[in-house]
Amino acid sequence: MKLSLAVQTAEVQFIPVALLRGAFEEKLAKAAALGADGVELMPADPAALDAAAIRASLEQNKLGAAAIGSGGVKFVTGLSLLHPDPKKADQARARLDDLIELAAAGGAPLVTVGSFRGLLAPVGSGGRERLVSILQQAGAYAQSRGVRLAIEPLNRYEADLINNADEGLAFLEAVGHPAVGLLLDTYHVNIEESSWTDPFRRVMAAGKLWHVHLGDNNRLPPGQGLIDFAAIVTTLQQIGYTDWLSAELLALPDGDIAAEQTLSHMRSLQEA
Repeated sequence: MKLSLAVQTAEVQFIPVALLRGAFEEKLAKAAALGADGVELMPADPAALDAAAIRASLEQNKLGAAAIGSGGVKFVTGLSLLHPDPKKADQARARLDDLIELAAAGGAPLVTVGSFRGLLAPVGSGGRERLVSILQQAGAYAQSRGVRLAIEPLNRYEADLINNADEGLAFLEAVGHPAVGLLLDTYHVNIEESSWTDPFRRVMAAGKLWHVHLGDNNRLPPGQGLIDFAAIVTTLQQIGYTDWLSAELLALPDGDIAAEQTLSHMRSLQEA
């Protein structure tokens, strides 16, 4: 398994769950120096970025592009796929294609879809079906660009659609596209599941575990809270998960320390 740090791209001023301080190039250099295998990029305006330059910088620092996160779009712009304003929903849909393009050009395997999907409550009946249709279309486009989409179950306090692994798998059945899968976030698993490890087994058995986010129960670095990350790492090793473990957590006490604590703790578990 490969370890990644979520970092915001150069056009973004602040995202609470993005790590590392400094200019974008400084963040990449720090990630490499800390021993990360890659970074998960969190842009707000992906079309404005020079994907070739980003890819070159990643290669120069011997880092992989773990994923393109869509959370920055939602946090910075307020856009979401289910936005009650049709114009903003259309803008979000176009932004999703831009995220897919950035992933394809930047060498990332997937685009995450968490809070960016939006909420059902403001749009009323038909919202779930609308999201299914959007992700079917986006899945087809992603597949054509050699990229996949990973939907993230979010806890009930942040989302009213897809709160846990089973709901995620049911939603994937409705979407029915091979380029659409799931990512599981340990922070949300801690809130919504009855086991820290069984959700990973179920989603992996379905062939849909494509990405993992790291954060303890208090959304601090692994080892700073209550979650049994040793059990999770052992489970992931047992089920044959070899993809990314990406730290998307609060930058406390600051982004550099949180990144170092995460990498140190997770490396110790992988090497145990």
